[in-house]
Amino acid sequence: MHGRMCWLSKFGDSEEKILHLQTGPNEPWRPYTAFGQLAVPDYKIPGGSKGWATFQKLLKAGWTLIPTARANEFSSSRTSVES
Repeated sequence: MHGRMCWLSKFGDSEEKILHLQTGPNEPWRPYTAFGQLAVPDYKIPGGSKGWATFQKLLKAGWTLIPTARANEFSSSRTSVES
């Protein structure tokens, strides 16, 4: 399975961004943690990006990175991250 990845805000307009995935056209962006079969454990680095290890794995597997500013072009809706 190949999909798209994007760094999106964790809560609305907050500065912290985490990796979100989209598995098909017009599917909503969902946090990487919602994909247990794809996600790998985060690196234990203070202040490290949430999803960086998963990003590296999926990039090597052929997934496409979408710029944050263009995320809405690839989805009809976006699911926010639940805490």
